[in-house]
This record gives sequence, C-alpha cells and structure tokens, in this order.
Amino acid sequence: MTDYDLYYWPVPFRGQFIRAILAFAGKSWREHDSARIGELMGRVPADQPVPFMGPPMLIDRAEDFAIAEMPAIALYLGETLNLLPASAQGRALAMKVVNDANDVIDEITLDGGREMWTADKWREFVPRLERWMAIWEATGTAHGLTEESGTFLGTEEAGLADIVTAVLWSTMAERLPAIAAMLNRQAPCVSALAGRISDIPELAKLAREAADTYGDAYCGGEIGKSLRKVAG
Repeated sequence: MTDYDLYYWPVPFRGQFIRAILAFAGKSWREHDSARIGELMGRVPADQPVPFMGPPMLIDRAEDFAIAEMPAIALYLGETLNLLPASAQGRALAMKVVNDANDVIDEITLDGGREMWTADKWREFVPRLERWMAIWEATGTAHGLTEESGTFLGTEEAGLADIVTAVLWSTMAERLPAIAAMLNRQAPCVSALAGRISDIPELAKLAREAADTYGDAYCGGEIGKSLRKVAG
C-alpha cells in the first residue's frame, strides 16, 4: 500500500512541489488520472474527501486525512515529515517561501491563464520576475547561503524551504531557457542551491520521471504555449 494518494493534473506546476517533498522524504504515493480528479471536483463539497475547488489534493492513507491547496499540503508534510526548522521564526520563514513560490507560479501563468502572454506583457513583467529572484537571493544569503554551500534558511540539513526553492526555479529553468539565464544572473546562489538540491538522488530520479512523463510541459494549456513563446 502506498503512503499517500495525490490528485494533480499530469503536468509539473503546483503538483511538482508535493511530489518532490514526498520523494525527498522517501515516501510512496499513487497519482490519479484527470477523469478521477474531475469526478471528485464535480462532487458537492460535503461529499469530497476535503472540500476543495481544484487540485492538488492529498490523502494521507495512514491517518485517513485529506488536505488541499499547495501551501497547506506543504505545511502538513513539513510538520509530519520533520522538514521544518525547529524555531517558530524558522517555520514562519519556511512557510513564507512556500507562499512566495505559490505567488510566483500564479504570476508566471497570469493567474492560471486569465489572459495569455504577449512579447510586450512579458517585457513589462521581467523586472518583477527579477525582483522575485532578488528576494530569494537576499533571503538565502542572509542565512549564509553561497554558490558553493549552505541551505536556504541556514539549517544543518535541507528541508522544506530548500525543496520548494529548488522545485520552483529548477522546473522553470529546465523548461524555459530565458528564465534559466535570468536566474543565473540575478540569483547565482539560489541557482546553485537549486542545482545541489536537484542532484539529490531521489529528486534527480523524480526529475527524470517528470521528463519522461510530461515531456517539456510546465503548466499545460494555452497559457503554457504562450509562456513558451516568450520564455522558451
């Protein structure tokens, strides 16, 4: 029996954060197809495992506990898998990283495809994306991160903040070369950290599986196509 059931579309995007946390912790999970996800989304909220609007949704089978929303799932896994810093301040910072990552992927997809990217819109957005990268770089270096060593929040071992940082930037960089080049310029320490974390065997294996399963897809749909035109 697997440890968890994960409900997310067959693309990396938000689901990849959850997959990476589980892989890093050595946990097993089963994913469900789009038809099953659609069936659950179509139920009245009282009949869902947890009332939710859309994936990701995770079920902890041992605890018979369901939770939706990427940041909430990350918090639950961080707490239960001992991936959070010991201090209240450290845990708050780790959750800020998760929520910032959620904001970045909302912005990079124009709120999930509310409108499509054009060359002009992308040009206007680049300074904001560079500022996000500067926020990551300033946070990491404030906690001792360098290009050669360190963790994102200065913890002895990599944890939730490191996993989320690596997944956010490496997944985009692998599929969108313009963002990879920008990250190397604007946040070299974060870029190096993302590389080190992504090289952890469990996460490297997950990345290979993602490439085999999803190809070069990032977020899917028309918004994915328009993003690739401006940043691919």
